[in-house]
Amino acid sequence: MITASPAPRTTPDTPQPLADWRQLWREAVTDAHELLALLELDHLAGELPAADAGFRLRVPRGFVARMRRGDRHDPLLLQVLPQLAELETAPGFTRDAVGDLDARTAPGVLHKYQGRALLIASGTCAINCRYCFRRHFPYAEELAAAQQWREALAYLRQEDSISELILSGGDPLALSTGKLAELSVGLVDTTHVRRIRIHSRLPVVLPERIEDSLLAWLDSLPQQKVVVLHANHANEFDHTVDAACTRLRACGATLLNQSVLLRGINDDVEAQVALSERMFAAGVLPYYLHQLDRVQGTAHFEVSDAKATALVEALRARLPGYLVPRLVREVAGDVGKQPL
Repeated sequence: MITASPAPRTTPDTPQPLADWRQLWREAVTDAHELLALLELDHLAGELPAADAGFRLRVPRGFVARMRRGDRHDPLLLQVLPQLAELETAPGFTRDAVGDLDARTAPGVLHKYQGRALLIASGTCAINCRYCFRRHFPYAEELAAAQQWREALAYLRQEDSISELILSGGDPLALSTGKLAELSVGLVDTTHVRRIRIHSRLPVVLPERIEDSLLAWLDSLPQQKVVVLHANHANEFDHTVDAACTRLRACGATLLNQSVLLRGINDDVEAQVALSERMFAAGVLPYYLHQLDRVQGTAHFEVSDAKATALVEALRARLPGYLVPRLVREVAGDVGKQPL
C-alpha cells in the first residue's frame, strides 16, 4: 500500500516562499472606488476627481492591507488616493519643478551633480504616489534602458568624473532582473563607476520583488551598493518589509531611506520619531527628509519651511543624531540638495 508522505514540518520561523511579484503587480488596485470599498470608505466616492486627476491610481494590495479600515485620514491612504485638490492651480507649482529636463545629457541620463549621474531606468512604479515630483515626466521619450542601455552607457564611458551611478525612474526595480543585468554587464569596462545607488519604493510597497534572482544580481556587482528606500510613515513597515531589508543587507547593500514631508501625513514630531525608530529596527538609516517638490497638482501636501525646520529641531531633541534625517530642498540648477 502506498502512503502519502508526511507534510513538511514548519514553524513560525520557517521561511515561506515569496509570491510572484509580477502577479502581485498585475493585481494592484487601480480603481479608486474599489480602494474605498476595501477600506469601508465608500461614502467618500463623491469626493473623487474624475479620471484620477490625470494621474492614474495604482497601489499594491499588500500596501492596502496596512491601511486602517474606516479611517479617511489614514497616512498611507492619503499618499495614494486621488484628491480634488490636485485639480487646483497654485502659484509657483510647475510640471518640472526640479529641472530634470534641463539636466538631460543623453536619453534617460540626468547629470545634475558633480561625480554622480542618474539614469531614468523605468517609467513605471508599483505605486503611484500623489505627490510624485515626476508625475508629469515624459517617460516615453526618456528611458535609459532602451536599446540595451546603449546611449546611457556611451555617456558614462566618456564621463570619467562619474563615480556613482544612480538608478531611478519610475522605479528601477520595476525592470526585470535580466534587464538590470544588461546594464551591469555594460559597466564592466567603466571602472570609474565605483558605486551603484538604487532608488526604489518596491522593497516597501512590494517586498516580494526582493527575490533570489535579484539578490544574486546585486551580490555579483563589483561596485559598492546602496539601496535608498522611500517610506514616509512607520505604518508602511511590516514583517514582509523587514524581511526584504534583511535580504538586501545580506548581499552587501547599505540601506538608507528618503522621505517627503507631507501635510497631514508625517508633519508632526511623533510621526517622524516613529518612522526613524521603525526604519532603524529594519536596518535602515534615515537619509533625506525632502521639502515637497513644487510640482503641479501637489500643493495641498506642502508644509511651510518654518514648520519643517521647527520639526527637525524637535527631532534632534528626541533622537540620536544618526536617526535625524537631513531636511533638504531640491532647487533646479543647484550643485546639490539645499539644506534647510
